[in-house]
Amino acid sequence: MAQTATQHVFDVSLSDLDRGVYEELPVKVARHPSESDAFMVTRVLAFALQFEEGLTFSQGLFATDEPAMWVRDLTGQLRAWIEVGTPDGPRLHKASKACDRVVVYCHKDVDIYLRGLAGQRVHAPERVSVIAFDRRFVDALVAKVARRNTMAISVTEGEVYVDLGGEAFTTTPTRHSLPG
Repeated sequence: MAQTATQHVFDVSLSDLDRGVYEELPVKVARHPSESDAFMVTRVLAFALQFEEGLTFSQGLFATDEPAMWVRDLTGQLRAWIEVGTPDGPRLHKASKACDRVVVYCHKDVDIYLRGLAGQRVHAPERVSVIAFDRRFVDALVAKVARRNTMAISVTEGEVYVDLGGEAFTTTPTRHSLPG
């Protein structure tokens, strides 16, 4: 019998002082059995850190030609393509041809990922940003995740503070460009 996705709910209180974004975000995430907890947590963090009007999760694993999430304006025009994990060069090439802003949130070893992209053809690589979280930070959050979660995320001067399950965590995500 096939396993089904596990529903997780995150009630996120976002205070992004750097961007002036203050929102209460009910985030429902269906974690597919093939998806790691670290990937799911990174998806939630990416959703909060990229939050703007028009941001939605795509169909995920069921639509292989779509990113984890995207931003569309009121006319349906694609404004941002947001990936989670380690998408390959052809996928980034497609994304940067589709819109002007591509962001990848990486929860794995970013140096290995970027070395793997070296030499791959990507349209307008300057449009692609790779944001990496410290793996220990993500692992610490994973250890606190339940099916229903209350999470406070604050961002100030590039530092990300997360309160989850009554515990405080902090990290400074690193931003990388694609290798030339």
